Amino acid sequence: MEFRILGPLAVSRADGRPAALGGRKPRTLLAALLLARGRVVPDGRLISLLWDGVRPSTVDAQVCTYVSRLRTALGRPARLVRTGGGYLLTPGGIVDAEEFERLASSGHDELRAGCPGRAAELFRAALALWRGPVLADVAEPLRAGEAARFDELRLAALEGRIEAEIASGDHLCAVPDATALVLDHPMRERARALLMAALCASGRPADAIAVYHRGRRLLDERLGIAPGPTLRAAYQRVLDAQAG
Repeated sequence: MEFRILGPLAVSRADGRPAALGGRKPRTLLAALLLARGRVVPDGRLISLLWDGVRPSTVDAQVCTYVSRLRTALGRPARLVRTGGGYLLTPGGIVDAEEFERLASSGHDELRAGCPGRAAELFRAALALWRGPVLADVAEPLRAGEAARFDELRLAALEGRIEAEIASGDHLCAVPDATALVLDHPMRERARALLMAALCASGRPADAIAVYHRGRRLLDERLGIAPGPTLRAAYQRVLDAQAG
């Protein structure tokens, strides 16, 4: 089986067919169980996610109905059981978010170990699992609570891939990727530092310096702060490269 939450929630059953998950409430229930990663999700937590505001008098029965329908939709080897005042899901298959985190963590390990080529491959594999905004079709209280965390993990993996590309000499990929990242996240100092490194490695130190000063002005105008150590160190490396 395969469970996908890095985008609209989707499940491929063991027989290869897509699982019919139903509407927003059963999808939200399934997403909450998947995100719990083998821990019991209490009834109160599920109810608060499924009903924002006034709750029907039949709320407990409705949760049981959604659980029953999910059991049928998922089939085996997934196991959805009642225990400890809540519900526990054992997926019995691959969860894309867990696979993403495994691949990205391995990528960071390879990068620290001085193997940028292998690191870049792992980061690319991790990022390829994304199909759009996380949990795009579940209830807002759950989606909002998880989206920021997963977006940060995705950005860290993207920065890791760019750093690995620079370290392995693949500047043709690193420059446009880093440029797009800085345009999307202009206040993210590590992204700007990576763009500077990619430009300098491509023989464009003047452009790298210009990128630094644009970032310095943005930080001052929007936040009233000076560049942090990551960006200052990147600037110094460009100056040292010019001097050398």
